[in-house]
Amino acid sequence: MAGGSARVTPGRVTLHDVAAAAGVSKSTVSRILDERLPQSDSETARRVRQVAAGLGYIRDVSAASLRRGKTMTIGVIVPRLTDTAMAMLYEALTKACVRSGRFAIVATTDDRPKADRIAAETLLRRGVDGLILSTARQDDDFPDDLTRRGVPHVLALRTDGRSLSSVGDDMLGGYLATRHLLDLGHRHIGLIAGPSYASSARGRVEGYKQALAEAGVSQDPAYIVESTFGIESGAEAALALMRLDPKPTAVFAVNDNTAIGALSALARMGYAVPGDVSIVGFNDIPIVSHLPTPLTTLRVPFDQIASVALDLLTEDPIAVSDRIRVSAPTLIPRRSTAPFPPKRG
Repeated sequence: MAGGSARVTPGRVTLHDVAAAAGVSKSTVSRILDERLPQSDSETARRVRQVAAGLGYIRDVSAASLRRGKTMTIGVIVPRLTDTAMAMLYEALTKACVRSGRFAIVATTDDRPKADRIAAETLLRRGVDGLILSTARQDDDFPDDLTRRGVPHVLALRTDGRSLSSVGDDMLGGYLATRHLLDLGHRHIGLIAGPSYASSARGRVEGYKQALAEAGVSQDPAYIVESTFGIESGAEAALALMRLDPKPTAVFAVNDNTAIGALSALARMGYAVPGDVSIVGFNDIPIVSHLPTPLTTLRVPFDQIASVALDLLTEDPIAVSDRIRVSAPTLIPRRSTAPFPPKRG
């Protein structure tokens, strides 16, 4: 009976109810309402969706999952979503999941190894098909534990050097940032280095050192200040750098948050950017192009990193030869960097 004249049994609306009301087969309804498949705009498809909405049909995800043996749900673990770079990664992962008919669930752990383990166990108990982690640490073997247990997982943005990973080319990014400052004439270049437990920070530090060595500029360890990835830590690191003699004429901060902290601290100390000090950040989070002095930074391809991570999650880790897949960042010059010495008058 087409046109919605079929009687629906009280209780949960089923595919059978929708098929009867729309006058089509149950398999047709299943295919049209499966969000993993391309959405048809045919007259039949429009009618089925209209009938389903009118009846209040809700797809039984758990039943579909049992049939497939998968929940089509991915667990994502990030340090914190107040870190815009991590929020951008998660948004990119959700978009990639939607394109493949999956759903992403996020957990935050404040970059604490014990919390990482608790979050992973909670997500696994909820039946996720695998984990994507952006919390890997050089001083923690949690990914190895997951491998031993046979838990599908991929590392994103950071890597332990062993697990399947989708990361930015951090060494290249650190090199490009420092090379940019060297090309502008700077020779005393401070580095806000981030935490040493994160492969992303370590790679950017190595790129900084490589660029200085290539240019024949001596590397003074005093110009490298370790920090967290937070704004306040960036401000504290900038204060430490400006106590040096000679003071740096440029600073490379290994993420945009620490660069923003450095900008704030320099302003409080009375230094002009870029008149007195040039600054480069990393990630290209949206706010940095709208600052009073727009920030020169490295743009990280979060969408590409997320898509690769999701692809890796479906691969056999034993059969994958290129276990760590790298996406290149792009230097985005803005007004926070200028030649040294500055032109006067």
